[in-house]
Amino acid sequence: MIQYQQTIKSEISLEGVGLHTGLTSTVVFCPAPPKHGIQFERSDLPGDDNKIYADCDLVTDVERSTTIEKGTTKIATVEHILAAVAGLEIDNIIIKVSAAEIPILDGSAKPFVAALKEAGIHQQNEIKEYFTLTENIEFYDEEKKVKMLAIPSEEYQITSMIDFNSKVLGSQHASFEHISEFSTEFADARTFCFLHELEYLLKNDLIKGGDLNNAIVVVDKVVKPDELKRLAKMFNKENIEVKQEGILNNIELRYANEPARHKLLDIVGDLALIGTPLKAKIIASRPGHKTNVAFAKKIKAHIKEQKKKNAPPSYDPNKKPLYATKDIMNILPHASPMLLVDKIIELTDTKVVAIKNVTYNEPFFRGHFPSNPIMPGVLIIEAMAQAGGILALNTVDEPNNYETYFMKIEKARFKSMVVPGDTLVFNLNLMQPIRRGICEMKGTAYVGNNIVTEAILMAQIAKVK
Repeated sequence: MIQYQQTIKSEISLEGVGLHTGLTSTVVFCPAPPKHGIQFERSDLPGDDNKIYADCDLVTDVERSTTIEKGTTKIATVEHILAAVAGLEIDNIIIKVSAAEIPILDGSAKPFVAALKEAGIHQQNEIKEYFTLTENIEFYDEEKKVKMLAIPSEEYQITSMIDFNSKVLGSQHASFEHISEFSTEFADARTFCFLHELEYLLKNDLIKGGDLNNAIVVVDKVVKPDELKRLAKMFNKENIEVKQEGILNNIELRYANEPARHKLLDIVGDLALIGTPLKAKIIASRPGHKTNVAFAKKIKAHIKEQKKKNAPPSYDPNKKPLYATKDIMNILPHASPMLLVDKIIELTDTKVVAIKNVTYNEPFFRGHFPSNPIMPGVLIIEAMAQAGGILALNTVDEPNNYETYFMKIEKARFKSMVVPGDTLVFNLNLMQPIRRGICEMKGTAYVGNNIVTEAILMAQIAKVK
């Protein structure tokens, strides 16, 4: 099913205190046009240099939160707000912030999700471009013993596993099978820390906006009454107690595995910095911001490399083709109206590039959406298969004595309509060496720079009897 890009219907704002800076800031969510992406804007800074995109390559600090920075524009603790945006599958949005840190609010992504839902989700007239993983990507941090793995999947799925060697938390895991589960099952999971970490952070003035209402504090040691009094004074509370075993100030957990769910929330937010929605299953063992961002950079580099490989072939209509229509008819057992390839402009042992000029005079337009001409998807695949036939026959001697019969079509995706006036450029590559006359090809069809169709084709080369 084709999915479209999304933004929000109207502006909406909320206010809070930054966890680390202690500064009050106002966040304003604003709609953005298609293909814009997620962009932050420091509304307290002058000029055009106050804008910064959500990009893992711009991360400058991952100590207890994720900070992005470009020039003089810096925004800290972006992970929860990005998790809300990604969890609601919003592609294009401008997030204006009046200070250097996103407010912590209750320590989860729930307030951001609520605001975005109130603003309303708006579907845009632009197809959403996912990156579908086709091979495993693994990351391992030897120092922290953290492992992250991305494997091919038809959906964006995440599993997070944590183990702090803590009697209070134990080993936990959390997972979702579809991103639609995020807003109801994971967005309200709050950040957490251990009591010994809290004391260090407070003493070193590192959580100026910290409050017992915006984090779960896990008590991992025996706490004496005088220590509780000292903590109460630091947080301006009358008293602090540990009634519920292992949790400071008797905070009730929203889920038994709330810490694991929050780690999953952080993964969603940090991986949103890739800048491309994924179709992959992420498995993370003992993740943190440092490894999340490093993994995001590795996936982004992989996407960039794959896009470079799948870039549309260059086509110069003024250049003489390798094979024109008459030449193709001498190789393939097709003629009008079933010959759907006009030119072959590149041909090697592993690759073919073919051209199909789509005109209004095509016979199929008379019966297929006659008032709104659209080339049938099955015929785009047929044209792709014919180009693949040229590639397959190029691997044998005396190709006129052979024919190709297609055995299987897999993972066919139709991403955009093809209409009269379009020029289809087909790029097919062998996926592995031909064995016993069986060839498997990855095919991509372009109109301009846009992919309109892609599929994996399998064919058999057979000698004509």
